[in-house]
Amino acid sequence: MQAAALPDSMTVIEIREPGGPEVLIPAQRPLPVPAADEVLIRVAAAGVNRPDCLQRQGAYPPPPGASDVPGLEVAGTVAAVGDGIGNGIGDEIDGLSVGDEVCALLTGGGYAEYCVAPARQCLPVPGQLGLVPAAALPETFFTVWSNVFDRAGLNAGETILIHGGASGIGTTAIQLARAFGARVFATVGSDEKREFCESLGAERAINYRAEDFVDVVKSTAGGADVILDIVGGNYLDANLRLLNADGRLVVIAVLGGAKAEINLARVMMKRLHVTGSTLRAREPAFKGAIAAQLRERVWPLIAASSIAPVIQATFPLADAARAHEILDANAAMGKIVLEVGSHT
Repeated sequence: MQAAALPDSMTVIEIREPGGPEVLIPAQRPLPVPAADEVLIRVAAAGVNRPDCLQRQGAYPPPPGASDVPGLEVAGTVAAVGDGIGNGIGDEIDGLSVGDEVCALLTGGGYAEYCVAPARQCLPVPGQLGLVPAAALPETFFTVWSNVFDRAGLNAGETILIHGGASGIGTTAIQLARAFGARVFATVGSDEKREFCESLGAERAINYRAEDFVDVVKSTAGGADVILDIVGGNYLDANLRLLNADGRLVVIAVLGGAKAEINLARVMMKRLHVTGSTLRAREPAFKGAIAAQLRERVWPLIAASSIAPVIQATFPLADAARAHEILDANAAMGKIVLEVGSHT
C-alpha cells in the first residue's frame, strides 16, 4: 500500500442508538485500511443525505461489510492507495495516486476524518469547484444519472416531473434534465421552494399544498414522459394518470409509504413502465460505470459552471446533528455539507 504519513486514529460521528439527531456523537476510531481496489481519503467535507437520517433512525442499515458510520459521499485528498491500483485493475482507476483531490460515492463511513472508497467510485473534482462543494456531488449525481437517464431514458424534448424539487436529488435532477434538453416540472411544499426551483431552471414548480400537480402539468404540457418520485405510495395513482403513453415512472424513495394499489389497466393501455431502484448496495463495477458516464458527459458541464451543486448550509463535523435537524424538518433547499478538515 502506498501512503502518506497517517495518524493512528481519527474522529468519526457514530450513531449511539436509533433515534433523533441527538444520537449522533463524536468518537475515536482507528483509520480504515484500503483493500487492493480502494483508496483511503483524507476527508475535507462530507455530504448529508436523507438516507443518513433513515440510518440514524434505524430504518436503513448499512449493507453487509459497509461501515456503520453514516455518510454516503465525501470529497478530499487521496492519502493511500490499495496494492492493486496501478497494477492492471482497470484504466479508469489506475491514474489515482496519493495527493489527488477526489470526490467519492461510499456505502458508508463519510462522517469521518478518513474513509475508504472503491477507486472506481472516485471522480476528480471538476474544474475549479473546490473540495467542499464537490462533497455535494456524488450521491445525487450518481442517483439522478442512473435513474433518470439510464433507467428512464429521458430524451431531449421530453417532459419530466420531479417530486421533491427543492431536495438535493431534486435540485440536481432539475439542472441535469434542463442541461440535456428536457422540459422540467417539479413539486414542492411551499412558495419559497417554488421560486427556488424555478430559479434553477424548472419551467414550473407546483406547490402541492395549493395546486393539483396532475392538473397543472396536463394543462401546461399535456402530460409527463418521465416522473422521478421520492414519495411512493399515495402518489402512485396520480403519477400513472399523468404519464403519457410509453411514460416511465421511477421510484427512488417512499416517503409517502411503500404500498399502494395499482391500476393495471392504465399501465397496459398506456404501455407504462414502472420501475425503481436503490444504489447503496450495488457493486462497485455498477457504480463505476455510472462514474464513467458522469465524467464524460456531466463533469465538463460542472467544470464550465453550466450546472453546480446547490448547497444550503455547511456545518462542522461535530455539528452533524444540526444538519440532520434540517432534513428531518423537510426544510432543505439543496444540499447540506459537513466540513471535516482544512485542505490547502
